[in-house]
Amino acid sequence: MAKTLISPAQISKIHNISYQTINYYTNLGLLMVKKRNTNRLYDSRQVSACLKKVAELKNRGYSLKLICDLLRKG
Repeated sequence: MAKTLISPAQISKIHNISYQTINYYTNLGLLMVKKRNTNRLYDSRQVSACLKKVAELKNRGYSLKLICDLLRKG
């Protein structure tokens, strides 16, 4: 099945998060750029899964640093 690639603008609109948050999560390694020409594109499934997990863990009181460590380990 083909991956659906989305832009940061689409991520922002769909998930109601700021561009700064998208950039921050990308720099932390939580969101992975899948294709880069003149624009960054992300795998929509990976983005959705990541943002859902981050929200769940933040609601449980985990720090973003700990969330990053947990998600990077898989």
